[in-house]
Amino acid sequence: MLPPFSLSTLQLDCALALLLIGLLIGRLINLLTYRLPQLMHCDWQLQAREILGLSTDAAAHPAAPYPLRDCAHCGRRQPLQHLLPLAGLLWPAACPACGHRPGGRNGLVEIGFALLAAGLGGWLGWQLLTVWLLLLAAGLLTLSLIDADHHLLPDALVLPLLWLGLLLNQGSLLSSPSAAFWGAVSGYLILWSLYWLFRLVTGREGMGYGDFKLLAMLGAWGGWQILPLTLLLASFTGALVGLFLLRRRGSPAGTLLPFGPYLALAGWIALLLGERGHLLLPG
Repeated sequence: MLPPFSLSTLQLDCALALLLIGLLIGRLINLLTYRLPQLMHCDWQLQAREILGLSTDAAAHPAAPYPLRDCAHCGRRQPLQHLLPLAGLLWPAACPACGHRPGGRNGLVEIGFALLAAGLGGWLGWQLLTVWLLLLAAGLLTLSLIDADHHLLPDALVLPLLWLGLLLNQGSLLSSPSAAFWGAVSGYLILWSLYWLFRLVTGREGMGYGDFKLLAMLGAWGGWQILPLTLLLASFTGALVGLFLLRRRGSPAGTLLPFGPYLALAGWIALLLGERGHLLLPG
């Protein structure tokens, strides 16, 4: 279980080390956010060509994602320093060939994850629990960014994290084995039921199957006890953002908003609070 948070036990050495490590992980998150959807789209196109009986030789394949050092827009090789964290903030990181420059979001992701890693390190110190929570946080952030950009929650990320949560909780890392199991089952079934209820009433799809798996994954990590707070926070936040978009940006009423980022953020908060509200307890 997570220990109570206290400033008196803040471990600065671990916090500073994980601040630097968090910058590197944040850079990897940005790279994965760009590359994984490309891989998925290439794979889907290849499968479609096979189903349609079209040629699938090397010449007919969709353009494969570029190596990490290549520009995602033109495919030209980039200077090595463009791979380093905060490249767009520390020096001009535009592609020399096409002039494409990563948006400011990249720097915010790297700084934000570095601060999160430092916070976890200062709170939990050097232990395996810190590593597992950093891995979960990196997965949730990557999934949120991909869902925000492409309305996708890749099974390649969600399912390994779901199984990892179940395995770790066999040793009661964050929840009991039974609570983790029923958290995964009930997390999936709750949203699956809401999906079909909404579809029967309106004839439209209100969310995707990736959302079911994401909530199941959160339940596998934190147990079924975190699911009510997760759903409450995610629904409230999503509704606020939806109203903002309707009023400020003039988005149509039927615009679909990705639910994954709100589930991920709400699940992370509920996981840290736990059953007793760990972050709110005095040391």
